[in-house]
Amino acid sequence: MPRGRLRRLVSGRRPGLVSLRTTFAVSFAAVTAAVTVLVGILSYNAAARLVRVDQQSVFDEVVQDVRDEVRLHRMSPEDFSSSAPGHDVVRPARTNVQVLGADGAVADSGSPALPVAEADRTVAAAGTAGRMVLHKDVDVGSDVYRVATVSLGGKRGAVQVAQEFSDTEDLLRALQQRTLILMAAVVVAAGLFGWWLARRITRRLIVLTAAAEDVARTRRLGIQVPVTGYDEVGRLGRAFDRMLGRLAQSEEDQRRLVQDAGHELRTPLTSLRTNISLLKRIDELPPTSREELVADLGQEARELTDLVNELVDLAAGQSDSEPPQRVDLADIAEDVAGLARRRTGREIVLRASGDTSTYGRSGMLQRAVSNLVENATKFDRDGTAPIEINVAGPARPGTVRVEVLDRGPGVADADLLRVFDRFYRAADARSLPGSGLGLSIVREVALAHGGAPFAQHREGGGSVIGFTVAGAPARREEDGG
Repeated sequence: MPRGRLRRLVSGRRPGLVSLRTTFAVSFAAVTAAVTVLVGILSYNAAARLVRVDQQSVFDEVVQDVRDEVRLHRMSPEDFSSSAPGHDVVRPARTNVQVLGADGAVADSGSPALPVAEADRTVAAAGTAGRMVLHKDVDVGSDVYRVATVSLGGKRGAVQVAQEFSDTEDLLRALQQRTLILMAAVVVAAGLFGWWLARRITRRLIVLTAAAEDVARTRRLGIQVPVTGYDEVGRLGRAFDRMLGRLAQSEEDQRRLVQDAGHELRTPLTSLRTNISLLKRIDELPPTSREELVADLGQEARELTDLVNELVDLAAGQSDSEPPQRVDLADIAEDVAGLARRRTGREIVLRASGDTSTYGRSGMLQRAVSNLVENATKFDRDGTAPIEINVAGPARPGTVRVEVLDRGPGVADADLLRVFDRFYRAADARSLPGSGLGLSIVREVALAHGGAPFAQHREGGGSVIGFTVAGAPARREEDGG
């Protein structure tokens, strides 16, 4: 299909309809976004909780060390002074320390200076060492601190230990912003990747859709469907291509059947019309001519009836709705032979050997065998030798062979390959009744059952005409076990 037409078909879809590609891309992006947001939120909350817990545990350990130190040793505010020797050991690291005197006044200011509340002065005047008061979210300038005031005991003052809390929150806010940016980038990337992936996956579906729309619009079944890949889409394409091929073949068969039927019906209808016109002057005809005219009309009516019946049989064979099942061709041949004996009075011999079962439509197979027997009785009308039906299976691996043998005039070499064509009649058979459709029906039935028709000379005179079909699977395989 030309690419221009394909683009027009694809871009010409009705407004308001969302394409499969868009749906797939949006769904992929939505799922990715949901997963990314969920993972981002959970990751940020876990990281923030770990950081806050870690900072809190460090601060608690520092405060507890100070409390233990003042309880074990009699310490004064000078011991915590920044100018005192060894203050690096006494003053905890990564903390802001401020020393209060006994009256609660600042003896050694922290950096930055910490606010002193009434509770802090009370602790500074306490007689018990290690007494503590804790302040959360203390604003010091533009920063936020945690402050713990620990008494030195003996009303000697107190030491304030502070940890900046706002820098941790600033770090978490920066982490939150980066997480949001990363999530947005992942969502955008997922959308683009989803669009690319949907385009790649649905490209062949779009081609198949365009082909189906082209068939619906132009009613042309003979288009070539491009098929690639071996996945579900490839299988769909091949199935669609086979379906179009079978529909095209069916349409061609119907067209040829109508054309051939019209051609064959024209001759008897013309003859009927001519004879009917003579009926207007039947009183003027001599008795012998009247009898010939009536006989011709009866013969033409019978031939026309037979032709119509065989056309109906041929059309039914092409679209038979009978469900296939396991049938025995030997049993079908026995029924056909019995019916032919009663109709013609001829001796008909049936021979069966091997497994003669097949998987197919019983009505079609009976019609095919019946046509073979009728063909043999017609061409061997005055014969005295019995007509033979042989059913053998398997004639070759996986096939069943059905053949009818007669002692008629036989089939000319030039006609052996054409006797199964529709409406074809050999030169020496055109004077006999018939339409030339009987053996054509045999061919259709054989092909529908995985076989083929055949015609041969019979040794000693006559002909051998029949068909093969695919043999039925073993009972164990058919029953699934």
